[in-house]
Amino acid sequence: MDIFNVLSMIGGLCLFLFGMNLMGQALQRRAGGKMHSVLTKMTTNKLAGFLTGCGVTAVIQSSSATTVMVVGFVNSGLMVLKQAVNVIMGANVGTTITGWILSLGGISGDSMWVRLLKPTSFTPILALVGIILYMFTKTHTKKDTGMILLGFATLMFGMETMTSSVSGLANVPEFQQFFIMFKNPILGLLAGALLTAVIQSSSASVGILQALAMTGQVSYGAAIPIVLGDAIGTCVTAMLSSVGAKKEAKRAAVVHLLFNIIGATFWLGIYSIIRAVFMPAILDSSATLVGIAVVNTAFKVLSTMLLLPMSSLLEKLAIKIVPDAKYEEKTVKLDDRLLATPQLALGQARSVTIEMAEKAVFALKNAIGTFTGYSKEKAEQIRNDESICDELEDALGTYLIKLSAEQLGQKESEEATALLKVIGDFERISDHAVNVLESAEELRDKNLTLTEDALKEYDVISNAVKEVLDVTIKAFKNEDTSATVTVEPLEQVIDDLKEKLRTNHILRMQEGKCTAQVGFVWSDILTNLERVSDHCSNIAGCVIDTAEHNLNVHKSLRATRHGNEEYDDLFHKYSEKYSICE
Repeated sequence: MDIFNVLSMIGGLCLFLFGMNLMGQALQRRAGGKMHSVLTKMTTNKLAGFLTGCGVTAVIQSSSATTVMVVGFVNSGLMVLKQAVNVIMGANVGTTITGWILSLGGISGDSMWVRLLKPTSFTPILALVGIILYMFTKTHTKKDTGMILLGFATLMFGMETMTSSVSGLANVPEFQQFFIMFKNPILGLLAGALLTAVIQSSSASVGILQALAMTGQVSYGAAIPIVLGDAIGTCVTAMLSSVGAKKEAKRAAVVHLLFNIIGATFWLGIYSIIRAVFMPAILDSSATLVGIAVVNTAFKVLSTMLLLPMSSLLEKLAIKIVPDAKYEEKTVKLDDRLLATPQLALGQARSVTIEMAEKAVFALKNAIGTFTGYSKEKAEQIRNDESICDELEDALGTYLIKLSAEQLGQKESEEATALLKVIGDFERISDHAVNVLESAEELRDKNLTLTEDALKEYDVISNAVKEVLDVTIKAFKNEDTSATVTVEPLEQVIDDLKEKLRTNHILRMQEGKCTAQVGFVWSDILTNLERVSDHCSNIAGCVIDTAEHNLNVHKSLRATRHGNEEYDDLFHKYSEKYSICE
């Protein structure tokens, strides 16, 4: 084996790892937001959780990706630890499908059907279909399908390149001696764990082992401990992903580690006893691609049979290892781990935006009530809610910008853009809540009072603002465009009310019924309430934009006004409902 073979092997390894990563990412995107519903709805019991984890991992071709995803779900409160334990076990079995796909490279025979099963025969066709879908289609799902096929083709070409480049090692005595060393179970276990920890994929390390096995110098005695070690090494990814997470997510990562360490240790002990007592001849025979796939699958299945009935004990042990903190941890609202699956990250961002919206609306309604029922506790609550809205706007803005850097489909990209817009409007609503509160406090501190007529007018406009808030948040939460048609005519009624009430106050001042000092506060109150309705109009426009795949809010709003009979009817209805008695 010369330097050119080494370079060829390195190139093949790079293609193999790149293809596996490419295919896994595309499969995750293709699965989309269905992943969360599948993982949460189908994990009601041990067997269902196991089969779900197994199926999802078989689809996305990575137990590490599934486990990291599960850690992210637990961290974000989308899944509980009890569900995660069984899914993680299933993920370990599901990942073995890769070894079986790669074992097709070992098929031999002159029959046309046998030759068609060899990757070298069908991979070019998959690559051709993949590049056509990726380059000449416009839909996100078709492009992802093309990427999956291209990733698989790259993976198989990398495997073929590795196999060809190491074929010369069959006649190198040093290479044979190197693998004889791994017949020592401890050394083999450590070698497998180290290799997988470095490349962070047990499927990839099994694939590399299968490529080396094509030389005929890798015996089953060396392959078995290495495969067992792979299971331990793959835990590194999940452990790293749990750094900085809350305790439930750390426990999920610990469960993954415990499962693999206990399973590998137990079956390594059984293997060592069988090897020492019976000395089976098969351990000295050359491992085949199919043989390694069988060993990998058998080990994972046997480990699951051993530990699945004891999943509750694993959960308790993880809780012992990661105990409850003295002080409760602050809930992590947005988890960067979910960015690998943009649809899930977008769903989580939307949930947090709804929470922010509810706080902003609650703060504004509370502030409206401070003119008749002021208390220090209520004032503190309003300011606290406004502060939380500020924090959530910053967190959501940062998170959505990160999300926008991911490969999003058109629908997801539009929704992310809409969320970026509305978080600013909800934050401003909470600001106006504080402004209204400060107006109430100014009247109270300066011992000023509104006239009876002004209080009646305030009651009318504040009720109109409460209604537009309720309609807006309902439309946003339910993505209900039919509800948004109510917002624009009501917002126009509030605009007209503000001008009328301001004029009424000037007339009262001219008649000596009110003072200019109260007039300044009254003007601030009306301005803040009217601006709240403006923000509601913007939010309703974003809901319409998202539904109609249009990013021009003003165009959407104009369309609801001009030449719209329904708008006119609603405007007259609300004008009568919130009319001011002369």
